[in-house]
Amino acid sequence: MDTFYEGLFGLHGKTALVTGGATGIGKMMAHALVMAGAHVIIASRKADACEAVARELNALDAPGSAIGLGADVASEAGVKELAQAVAAKTDKLHILANNAGATWGEDFETFPRSAWDKIMSVNVSAMFELTRDLTLLLEAAATDDDPARVINIASVMGIVPIAEGAYSYSVSKAAVIHLTKILANEFTSRRITVNAFAPGPFPSRMTAFATASQEGAQNTAAMNPMGRIGRTQDIAAATLFLCGYGGSYVTGTILPLDGGYVVDTGNASLFPDMG
Repeated sequence: MDTFYEGLFGLHGKTALVTGGATGIGKMMAHALVMAGAHVIIASRKADACEAVARELNALDAPGSAIGLGADVASEAGVKELAQAVAAKTDKLHILANNAGATWGEDFETFPRSAWDKIMSVNVSAMFELTRDLTLLLEAAATDDDPARVINIASVMGIVPIAEGAYSYSVSKAAVIHLTKILANEFTSRRITVNAFAPGPFPSRMTAFATASQEGAQNTAAMNPMGRIGRTQDIAAATLFLCGYGGSYVTGTILPLDGGYVVDTGNASLFPDMG
């Protein structure tokens, strides 16, 4: 039985990069990958936070391992520095999880141009540039039977036309979805699959305004069709599906991890009114 599951979900000997991997969904993905046997490079702006998470994961006695890297993908130079740092540590990259992202919430009447420039740069431009700069490493890891994998983190807000005051964030995640499909189309000949998660509310620093307190989490859960917010296991299982054997024949897919919100036409909001 163990051999059966290992053949489907095991990642022994594989190397992964998870951006924004020190918190939230990125940390959930890194944990799943380490538990499945992968060597995971965790990158985010704060090197000490990445190193702390790596120590935490390495203490689990899991079959995989982790290291932390400080990297700020908010700038073109930061993206290149991260790509160079990864290339210095491995000659093959089996999995790239583009999770790093930012958001900005403000009223429509005062929403600033700077919020568009910042959010589109981090959420879209950096994702494109990092994938481009790591393509050779992904190709080096890919085979006909076992392609390299790219997982982009979009959002249900990139599918459902609701901004919740986060106008540039929602539009950026719609762009991530389209970019995912474009790269999936172009990368089939390179033996690289490109898919995306479109999460609903999960506990994270980005959603702390609505999920950090017990009352907030309960109120947010009450607005979801399935009556709860996302759990670590939801991200872990989806990650292992796409990175394991099941993902070898899947590309260009946007997987909503949202409890049914994306198909609930009667719902008008993801989060409760925090005012």
